[in-house]
Amino acid sequence: MATSSPAAPSPADAAQLIYPPNVLANTSLHTVKFLSSCFAGAAAGILGLENLPGFALFLASTLFTAGCIHSINCKGASLGKYLQGGVWELVNPGQDNAFTFVLVWTLFYGIVHVYD
Repeated sequence: MATSSPAAPSPADAAQLIYPPNVLANTSLHTVKFLSSCFAGAAAGILGLENLPGFALFLASTLFTAGCIHSINCKGASLGKYLQGGVWELVNPGQDNAFTFVLVWTLFYGIVHVYD
């Protein structure tokens, strides 16, 4: 006898597995990521980082923020329950956050290190 394996849920069924109040609460994540990129840009500018060390700070800041969000908001549970995009949704810095980082980085670098 052949046993049939359970079929994968259809996209409509998979969308129903996401708990809407959690998704709505986590839409404010862009604000947390935005503030994180602002503070990372300010730190990079004040420290006088240039080129790759500055972008490494941005990457470290993004990963640290993702880890904090995962442990606090998602309570260490499966990301698929809280974020529709899963891990990629959490670690994706976003184009606007990357531009914000560069803008604040250059602003603080110019203010602090203008006479170096």
